Amino acid sequence: MLDGALLGGAAALAGALNAVAGGGSFLTLPALAMVGVPLVSANATGTAALLPGYLAGAWALRKELSGPMSPSLLRLGVLSVLGGAAGAALLLSTSNHAFARIVPWLLLAATLLFAIGPGLVRRRLATANNHKPRGRWLADLGIAAVAVYGGYFNGGLGILLLAVLGALGHTDMGRMNGIKNFVSAILTLIAVAIYAASGAIVWTYALWMALGATVGGYAGGMAARRLKPEVVRGFVVLTGLAMTAAFLLKAY
Repeated sequence: MLDGALLGGAAALAGALNAVAGGGSFLTLPALAMVGVPLVSANATGTAALLPGYLAGAWALRKELSGPMSPSLLRLGVLSVLGGAAGAALLLSTSNHAFARIVPWLLLAATLLFAIGPGLVRRRLATANNHKPRGRWLADLGIAAVAVYGGYFNGGLGILLLAVLGALGHTDMGRMNGIKNFVSAILTLIAVAIYAASGAIVWTYALWMALGATVGGYAGGMAARRLKPEVVRGFVVLTGLAMTAAFLLKAY
């Protein structure tokens, strides 16, 4: 009962954070680890719990994906499936001991990216008109690399996708968010399918957390107008740094 309350509360707060600024996975992974779930399984379970949010986000911005784009929607889907599958397979081939030593550095990288990512995207958009869009092969490589990362470790995925899209020459933030949500949903869906097939997901916890994340996401969306994103982002960064330190101490 206590474990369920802890996981449900963490997922609700994660859903609220994702609705306002992102960074919810900084809470779901540590919460699952605290109740004794092995880290590889905790990462898979937390990703499964947040999947409904990704799907809802993609559906909400589906109109932003209308019309021609580069890469095309089909190409984005294929890259997302291939990258997400590769990342999921890589996670499942990583031992819990090795992942425990990798997690602090992934958390630190995701936290730093979360802190500086919005500024990088804004600067890239401000200077985008002075740069030509990147070639198709470079765009494919960038999206595929992010999809692999997302299939392996979901933290900071949204910010990373926006940064890559800006670097590839995209300037319409609405379209960028639509692409981000589409790629996130597809790669997470295929990754969760692979996790499930391997038995890596603790479904009792995942379903409970998915419910909490849905409630938290709705509450966060309602509160978004009253909360300053900068304050929420600062809280997420501090949480990420604290979790990084905790996992470092545990692993080393």
